[in-house]
Amino acid sequence: MQGKKYLLKIYGIALLLGLLFFQTKALARQAVPDSLKLRPKFSGQWRTYYMSTLNEGNLQNFYALATGGKIKYEQPVSKNFSLGAALYTSFNLGVQDLTQTDATTGRLSRYEAGLFDVTDLSKRAIFIPGELYAAYETKKHFVKVGRMLAKSPFLNGQDGRMIPTLEQGIWYSYKPSKKYVFEAAIFNEIAPRSTGEFYNIGESLGTYPVGRNPDRSPSGYGNKNSASSYLALLHGQWQVSNKLKVNIWDYHVDNIFNMLYVNPELKLDDKGTSLGLQWVMQNKVGDGGNAIDSLRYFTDEQSHVLATRFQFKVQKATISLAYSHIFSGGRFLFPREWGRESLYSFQKRERSEGTANNHAVVLYYNNVWKLGNNKLNGIFSIGHHWKPSVTDAAANKYAIPDYTHFNLDFFFHSDKFKRLKPELLLTYKRGSGNIPENPNFIFNKVNLFITNFIINYNF
Repeated sequence: MQGKKYLLKIYGIALLLGLLFFQTKALARQAVPDSLKLRPKFSGQWRTYYMSTLNEGNLQNFYALATGGKIKYEQPVSKNFSLGAALYTSFNLGVQDLTQTDATTGRLSRYEAGLFDVTDLSKRAIFIPGELYAAYETKKHFVKVGRMLAKSPFLNGQDGRMIPTLEQGIWYSYKPSKKYVFEAAIFNEIAPRSTGEFYNIGESLGTYPVGRNPDRSPSGYGNKNSASSYLALLHGQWQVSNKLKVNIWDYHVDNIFNMLYVNPELKLDDKGTSLGLQWVMQNKVGDGGNAIDSLRYFTDEQSHVLATRFQFKVQKATISLAYSHIFSGGRFLFPREWGRESLYSFQKRERSEGTANNHAVVLYYNNVWKLGNNKLNGIFSIGHHWKPSVTDAAANKYAIPDYTHFNLDFFFHSDKFKRLKPELLLTYKRGSGNIPENPNFIFNKVNLFITNFIINYNF
């Protein structure tokens, strides 16, 4: 079976490259008016990513170095119609054997594994034809059909990995005026971030760690145990006034859950002061993925999340204070395989997903400094996250203890080398509260220091 999948992947890549070659040759023989601008466009990104995690005491430390990226080809066919394709890659440069487990806990790397194929860490390379689409666009309408990179608050590419989350289906957008945006999408397959293939919606669940069921048994919704045929999205944006904007998203995962996300944001002045609110309501759909309790993804009937953010400027710096609360009575669940969560309290290298009765307070400081003709953008965040007890599996799926989270994120912008975009992210998480004497509650979770050094070259 693995050999068949490998051959299909090689065939798909060869077919993609062949189509691009012959399409380019055919168009080169045609006399195309310059006014139509039907010239092919190549773009992409070369990325080299170093990551390390220093765990507490004798627990295993991890190191990884990856290189790769994407190459994208876009071909306008007419004024409104175009074709596109992109190939994504990641190569493991072999700094450490990530198939080796920690001697104390028997567990693998958590963060470094995400640079490669999390379903098989022995693979040294990933090749995935992640985008292959046809698009039609007018002043008010936009339609894309095929494989694509979707952007939404919870289903998104997430830039903190080598291979983003990719989708297969249809995306439609309608913009009747500057005040309104309406969008709808339906997907039948997803290639979860840090994997090398597309899966149907149900199969895409469980390619990342699955955590625990409410009864403390290991969750069994992976290994093709989740039944779901499609993911449908609806989005509406309303610019109510110059100061108030409202975004509403609805995610409907067939036979698993429905999630409504409401996000109004109000500008309080013209100097950058604003107030935002986020409300999330989830409801179980069908049997939550499986009729058997131990194999079910969405185990609760409902979950609710409320978050708020106050943001203001001090000279050139932007400062924001965010608070979020996941109510008791139901764990907030959204597949980690599908992207980054966009709650105001989100900090890179951790998330609130998987918990109920969760509180988080986060302070962000964002500033830009000039270094001659260059710029350095620095983002500092400090947050404290109050979690249910690690022994309460019904409210804490991944057994994450209370922790204080520090992030320092630097982006360098050079006027001379505009295509070069380096980033340095430093993360420290310190556990607190009543943590049982068990290294499984510490390892890869708290009392660790993570270094991320990324060099992006965009072309």
